[in-house]
Amino acid sequence: MEEREARELLAFLRPEARGELRGGAVELVLGLTGSAEGRRLLLARPAFVEALLALSGDPSAALAEAAFHALVNLAAEPGAAGALRAGLPGLLRRLLQPAFPLAAPACALLANWSREEGPCRELLAELRRGEAGLAPLLEAFCAHDPRPGAPWHHLGSLLANLSRLPEARDALLRRSGGALQRLLPFLHDAGSALRRRGVAGTLRNCCFDYRHHEWLLSEQVDLLPFLLLPLAGPEEFPEDEMEKLPLDLQYLPAEKQREPEADIRKMLLETLLLLTATKPGRLLVREKGTYFVLRELHKWEGDHGVRAACEKLIQVLIGDEPEAGMENLLEVKIPTEVEQQLQHLDQEEEEEEEVVLLERIA
Repeated sequence: MEEREARELLAFLRPEARGELRGGAVELVLGLTGSAEGRRLLLARPAFVEALLALSGDPSAALAEAAFHALVNLAAEPGAAGALRAGLPGLLRRLLQPAFPLAAPACALLANWSREEGPCRELLAELRRGEAGLAPLLEAFCAHDPRPGAPWHHLGSLLANLSRLPEARDALLRRSGGALQRLLPFLHDAGSALRRRGVAGTLRNCCFDYRHHEWLLSEQVDLLPFLLLPLAGPEEFPEDEMEKLPLDLQYLPAEKQREPEADIRKMLLETLLLLTATKPGRLLVREKGTYFVLRELHKWEGDHGVRAACEKLIQVLIGDEPEAGMENLLEVKIPTEVEQQLQHLDQEEEEEEEVVLLERIA
């Protein structure tokens, strides 16, 4: 797009332009955001982002919706956070208004925007300025919302992003208030893979903090059955194995289905692996018959990555206890070259993560 064409397109996005011209212009911009080249082209001109942020509050619902969808796509582009920063306070204020009609794309925008650590920290700081912290997001995520389109599904992704930060994990893992416990039932929400994925990612991130493992596995939280139930199928176990399983996993019905999304199954297995990093966690996870569920999952599993995660966890459960001084696997010193290889693999996996690209949200 030449500079002259960019100026003309921007002029049609201004509030003083006629409604039909603004509508055509924002649809054209939305089309550009469907490709990486188009997103980079628009982000190179901050005036486009400013115009879209202004249009996201337009009285015309159609214009505001199209502007939001374009911003969601722009936020998926690496390095876009700086251009969108100015709109963050206003976006959060609108998002948490009960009658806000465009909560779904607003949630998707924040989920994309917070994928990088810097923007994620800015978002958490903005939430904490209001003193309520994560509480409004948790309330919205857990509440029943009668509006069509299930606008709060993307909040799961946002919470997962925030839970990468120690300060957010501390808030979620606070033993008074039961914040984490409120999320657990959504691991079994058959109506939304987005919600299940967000909660699974949040739990996995929280389990990196091994200080809380014993509490998470205790009766106060009882995390293990919530993690195992989506991995369990309708198999019948011998009586001696059945009685070792948590009560919620005993005598499951013949129509019981496993979690259908491979990436969610993998996150659940990774969370279980983190819980076995400490000796008390390993002992409890073993005692509760986890191996029997994993054995059947491994027979059924068709996804290579999930099978590998399952095998890794099985090895920890059936293997010998680590040597003295290595009981906490999260504190074991990893050789520098191995750590670099693991970081490289993590980076590749993060780059392959899905971002939300939208034309319209129903």
